[in-house]
Amino acid sequence: MFDIVSAPSPDAPAPGRQEVLCASNVEAWAAALSSELEGRSGLADGERVDTLRALERLACVVTAAQAHLARDLDESQRAAQAEAGLPAAKQGVGIADQVARARRESPHRGRQHLGLAKVVARELPHTWAAWRAGRITEWKATIVARETACLSLADRMVVDEVVAGDPSAIEVMGDRELAGACLEEVARLDAAALVARRRRAESERGVTLRPAPDTMTYLTALLPVKDGVAVFAALTRAADAARASGDERSRGQVMADALVERVRGGAGGGAGSTGLSLGLVMTDSALFGSADDPAHLDGFGPIPAELAREIVIGACDQDERVWLRRLYASPATGELVAMDARGRRFRGSLARFVRLRDRVCRTPWCDAPIRHVDHARRHADDGPTAEDNAQGLCEACNYAKDAPGWRARPGPDGTVETSTPTGHTISTRPPTVAHVRDRHLPALTIDYVLAG
Repeated sequence: MFDIVSAPSPDAPAPGRQEVLCASNVEAWAAALSSELEGRSGLADGERVDTLRALERLACVVTAAQAHLARDLDESQRAAQAEAGLPAAKQGVGIADQVARARRESPHRGRQHLGLAKVVARELPHTWAAWRAGRITEWKATIVARETACLSLADRMVVDEVVAGDPSAIEVMGDRELAGACLEEVARLDAAALVARRRRAESERGVTLRPAPDTMTYLTALLPVKDGVAVFAALTRAADAARASGDERSRGQVMADALVERVRGGAGGGAGSTGLSLGLVMTDSALFGSADDPAHLDGFGPIPAELAREIVIGACDQDERVWLRRLYASPATGELVAMDARGRRFRGSLARFVRLRDRVCRTPWCDAPIRHVDHARRHADDGPTAEDNAQGLCEACNYAKDAPGWRARPGPDGTVETSTPTGHTISTRPPTVAHVRDRHLPALTIDYVLAG
């Protein structure tokens, strides 16, 4: 899907200078350790336990080293952006994205890593010392930073000293115990900050959807405690009533079905239900039952052909509207390359095509939904408004590539090559449509299902 190419760093140590924390040494350590992972270790059981413990400490120190380097990168890149004349309010853009790509994680996680690295070293010195010494994990450092975020700097450092001042004590704390210890000190120092934090958390309520195994989904609601308890109690009462009347479904099944029915306004999505739209991509042969090529459900991912046909048949049985649009896939690569209708801008059918083609943000390791359909080569640089110059990005990744030193160019084979300010390049391409390459199927159909 993508390749990363490293470039010589302008900040690399001069020849003859020895740096313990440099890429070549770390690669050598990794290679040496990797070579030992063949067959049995040859250690006695006691030594195995001791080595497991030593490796755990090493893992903690490694994440601390990553935080140290991320903080250094942030300072260096901000200085370079300031020298390039970038306004102070925009300085720092794109740095977390570079951290994320280096750590092979999403940009969201990159921002978390960078934020933690800056906060812990500057405002939580005892926590940083325990982390740097391998006494605590990155997650434990995150807990301390998270639970003290509502405090002033002075109070935050007090909590840090009380909770992490004794490295041996924080080392043996469980995650929940550590969070409780921080919360107790926060309440003692500034109860009003806790109240403000709770109110702010209530303003961040929302609902998310994530894929689950076996073609299921996790629908998660973040709610104020009173609302969450009330919703759960209502679903529990519905389950109790159904079970008492002889319903053979399990309590969990009744609660899940009751939730869907109440949100959609009725079991069948009939009168009063809210209109829904499902973007379903499948081969024409799979739609008509002559093949079992997996389909793709927009916002979820791949689903079996049988389930895709059930969705279409179910929509027809319930008199829901079904819209079909013809898409075309390359027999050489299996990627979506064209459609029946064209638009002059990235909106309407063209934007929909790009979203269905790329599925999620094109940035490696970023699974965020597509929010912007963007020109790979900027429109200001005469980049055409066409599918081969388009890429689907989340909002954060689109803004990141506008920072000084970033450059994106489309390739003739559907790739987009992005260069970062440090000279690294990443090449991405759209995901393939399952089995199209093997079957050489020329076309795909999109099925829009509108309920109500």
